[in-house]
Amino acid sequence: MSHPAERMATYEDLLQVPENLVAEIINGRLVTSPRPAPRHARASSLVGVELGGPFDKGSGGPGGWWILDEPELHLSSHVLVPDLAGWRRERMPSLPTTAWFEQAPDWICEVLSPSTARADRVEKLPLYAAAGVAHAWLIDPDLRTLEVFENRDGLWLLLAAHENDNRVRAVPFDAVEIALGGLWVD
Repeated sequence: MSHPAERMATYEDLLQVPENLVAEIINGRLVTSPRPAPRHARASSLVGVELGGPFDKGSGGPGGWWILDEPELHLSSHVLVPDLAGWRRERMPSLPTTAWFEQAPDWICEVLSPSTARADRVEKLPLYAAAGVAHAWLIDPDLRTLEVFENRDGLWLLLAAHENDNRVRAVPFDAVEIALGGLWVD
């Protein structure tokens, strides 16, 4: 017995999703998830704060990056929304005038929650690698961990796993030390 072909999601489908949900197109499917819970939002926001000063603004660090919250990435046929993303300004001297980015970032950060962890790890990470994203961070506020990955020929290599209240230097932002304890709500 044949099954009817599943229709590929379109950008118009994505635009019809209520604003209280995060909408993405992953492998042709429209995927929605709730807005981040407080623990997730705090971790994401504070990573942005920790990196924004020294890397985006150049305050107390080398500068040279655009660091953005929840940018909409149009990578091939996929529309992905990482929690954070960063572009080296040497690769992207100015921000696009569109509401989305077609140039893959140099770094993405996904803050894992029970409802998004599988998609972030199993579906989105391979797409980021195929698009040429060089670095990925996975943060789990429940487990109090930071996993640091580097793209090696389209495959993610785990460089380091940090936990709890450790102070860390994590590529590509290893010029500045980050205190992980500030990311967790306890």
